[in-house]
Amino acid sequence: MDQSDLGGGLVKALVSGDSGLRLDSVAEPEPRPDQALVEVHAIAVNRGELALMGQLPPGSRLGWDVAGTVLRAAADGTGPAAGTRVTALAERDGWAERIALSPTRLTAVPDGMDWPAAAALPVAGLTALYALEYAGPLLGRSVVITGAGGGVGRMLVQLAAAAGAEVIAQVGSPGRAEGLRSLGAHTVETYEEGGAGGPVDVLVDSVGGRVLAGAFGRVRPGGTVVCYGNTVREELRLPLDWGHARPGLRISYLHLFDEVTRRSVARDLASLVRLVAEGRLTPEVAAVGSWSDPEPALDALRQRQANGKVVLTL
Repeated sequence: MDQSDLGGGLVKALVSGDSGLRLDSVAEPEPRPDQALVEVHAIAVNRGELALMGQLPPGSRLGWDVAGTVLRAAADGTGPAAGTRVTALAERDGWAERIALSPTRLTAVPDGMDWPAAAALPVAGLTALYALEYAGPLLGRSVVITGAGGGVGRMLVQLAAAAGAEVIAQVGSPGRAEGLRSLGAHTVETYEEGGAGGPVDVLVDSVGGRVLAGAFGRVRPGGTVVCYGNTVREELRLPLDWGHARPGLRISYLHLFDEVTRRSVARDLASLVRLVAEGRLTPEVAAVGSWSDPEPALDALRQRQANGKVVLTL
């Protein structure tokens, strides 16, 4: 693409519609001096975006996970040069043909990483990385991971196992367990089976409600609970004496986009990319569709039929 053709026109973008997503024309991005212009080749969809679709007015921009090529480097000289392949965490406007991005939110990816894998990395990888930092040292400790069949859960299983933990992966149904042992899970169990399990040191939960309450009951005194989601949208009820019964228990809640404001996203993405390049981390892509017909892939995510990330290519 001739860079002289950029600016002042329109680009296609996936926006919220009356029911689901629709392709529409939006203004060509005009990068600030501290932003790069990126041509997007693949985007990943998260459950958080599915929730936003029903809350935002029609025509609203969406999208955090993107992978593409830098068309024009930031004018202030920061970040990668034009032509660099990148993965990035967009500012909820990533589902478009071209976007403006701060170099603080993107990092280069090697030629050997395909676009779906690169797009699957930011939200899932950063959430998993930060959640395990909240959990503390894992060597020799036992860790229950709920929602282990999803995109973040599969990243958590791999990173926790690599850190030396005994990983207990919990899923909602046997079909969601596919591949978890090969990713490093020592034990794979459904939520019903998990109620009979032994004590653990750490719980990392994305489900909430009764699943969190059941897994919470297994955490030892002095243990750690990290919550980063509530996919069932249920109120959490814990025993009234939970603090007295388990002294020293730490409970933390991770909100990814709060973390982004105080962390080096580019550096952390680069760490995740390096792990992928070294074969120590795999972005599990469960379904790839076209952004011109996104509904089949989105339905797989809605119905929890995707064991990993859902990606759309442009």
